[in-house]
Amino acid sequence: MIASVSPRASMVTDPWLDLALSYAPNRSRAALDALFTLDAALGNVLRTTREPLVGQMRLAWWREALQGLDASGAPAEPVLQSLASAVLPLGIEASALSGTVDAWEPLLGDIGNGSIDEHARLRGRALFIMAGGALGAAADDPVGDAGEGWALADLAANLSDPSLASRAREEAAAKLTAARRSRWSRNGRALGALALIADRQLSGPIPPTFVLRLARFRLSGR
Repeated sequence: MIASVSPRASMVTDPWLDLALSYAPNRSRAALDALFTLDAALGNVLRTTREPLVGQMRLAWWREALQGLDASGAPAEPVLQSLASAVLPLGIEASALSGTVDAWEPLLGDIGNGSIDEHARLRGRALFIMAGGALGAAADDPVGDAGEGWALADLAANLSDPSLASRAREEAAAKLTAARRSRWSRNGRALGALALIADRQLSGPIPPTFVLRLARFRLSGR
């Protein structure tokens, strides 16, 4: 069974993401913003590309540019400059950043069952692990499960095939349930909040009153 990502879907940031990222410690905000801006830029390649070959070329540019950050520094591109100034000094290597590009290539054409798990791992898990390092999250914060669940929930909302979308939602729910079992450390709560938001989005549009749930989580970590 195959599917594609809907060209009408945005897969970009929203006010809920901005709210969750605001929970990060001030010292980590620039790095967190840079990491999620990179994720949005890579998602935008998918959103704005109709021809797989063109998409592969655009992703190849990002991969090469990210790989070159260690050796040659950042070119005059805002996302790359932010990563070079805010993320690399934390010990996050350019090779780890460039690895996230691989998450998007399986989505450029027809999507099969194998593409879903690969995307969640290479996008969500990798992104949240890097973000957790930037935040100083606790070792037992379930950042990997939260990241995979977050990516799966986003993918489910953008898949054209109902059965594959349903599978992605089921896998997202399982990962996000696992991420909710722990009490998140104070430093990790921005990522925990993203997991809560993704879990709520599986049920449909989020009501404004959900900010109260997030406020409780920000105080308690659960």
